[in-house]
Amino acid sequence: MTTKTLKHMLTLEELTPVDLDELIHLALEVKRDPAAYGTTLAGKKVALLFEKASTRTRMSFEVGVVELGGYPLFLSGSDLQIGRGEPITDTIQVMSRYVDALMIRTYAHETVETLATSGSIPIINGLTDTHHPCQVLADLLTIEETFGSRQGKALTYIGDGNNMAHSLMLGGALSGMHIRIASPDGYTVDETIYNKAAALAETTGGSVTLYTDPIEATIEADIVYTDVFASMGQEDEAEERLAHFASFQVNDTLMTSARDEAIFLHCLPAHRGEEVTANVIDGPQSLVFDQAENRLHAQKALMITLLA
Repeated sequence: MTTKTLKHMLTLEELTPVDLDELIHLALEVKRDPAAYGTTLAGKKVALLFEKASTRTRMSFEVGVVELGGYPLFLSGSDLQIGRGEPITDTIQVMSRYVDALMIRTYAHETVETLATSGSIPIINGLTDTHHPCQVLADLLTIEETFGSRQGKALTYIGDGNNMAHSLMLGGALSGMHIRIASPDGYTVDETIYNKAAALAETTGGSVTLYTDPIEATIEADIVYTDVFASMGQEDEAEERLAHFASFQVNDTLMTSARDEAIFLHCLPAHRGEEVTANVIDGPQSLVFDQAENRLHAQKALMITLLA
C-alpha cells in the first residue's frame, strides 16, 4: 500500500514506513509553503464530531480544513441523534451522503472501527481511549524537524500506558526509533499493541522496551515525553493515580539522565507539578508549543492524502 490508497487513519497501523515518510515530508512542505496548498480541498466538506472536549484537535482541524480551501462542520455528539440512541451505523451512512470525510474524537476505539466499515468516506481518529494517531504524526514531525531524522532516535515515554503510549509505540516502530515506555506496575500498555509494535520495530531497525524505572528508561534518551496521569474519564481515579505515579514525574533530576541535547514533549494539556515540573515544560529543552503547532501541519498533510 502507498499513501495514495490510504482510506482511513485509525491507529497508524494503516501505514508502512514509506507511507509515514511520505506523510511527514508532505507535512514539512505544507508548513514551508501553506499557500501552495490553499485550494487542495476546494469543495470538500469535512465533519468534525466531538464526543470529548478538545482544544488542539478542534482548532487544528477546523483551521486546517479552512486553510486547504474546504468547509469544516463542527458537530457535538449531544447535538446529534446519536445522543438520543440512533445507531452510529445509520449516522455514518447519512453522513457519507453529505460530507467527504469525518474526523471523530470519542471514547471506545470500536466506534471508529464501526464507522470505517459502515460508511463510504474516510474516517480520521482524532482520539479514542486506545489510540491517538494524529497527535503522534505531529510528534514525529517535530522530531524530524529537530534532529533531521527519526531513524535511531531514542524516545522515552513516562507515564500511563494509555492511548499516547500505544500510538507512540506504533509510530516510533514505523520510524525505526527506540521507544521506551516507563509505567508503574498495573498501568502498563496493552499487550497486543505492544507485540504488534515490537514486531514492526524489528523490521525497521528500531525497538520497543517496557520499563518500571523511569530513570533507567531515560538514560541517553533523545526525546523525553509524558502525558497527564489521569486522562478524561479517569477523574475519579486521579488521587489514587497520583500516588502510584509519584516517582514518575519528569523533573530536572530525571532530565539529567537524558542526552544533553534531548528535547521534552507533552501532548497537552499539562498539569504542572504533577507529571512534569514547570522548570522542564517551560524550560529551554521543551518544544511543546512547536509540537502543538505541528498538529495543524501534520493533519493538513493527512487530509490532503486522504481527500485530494
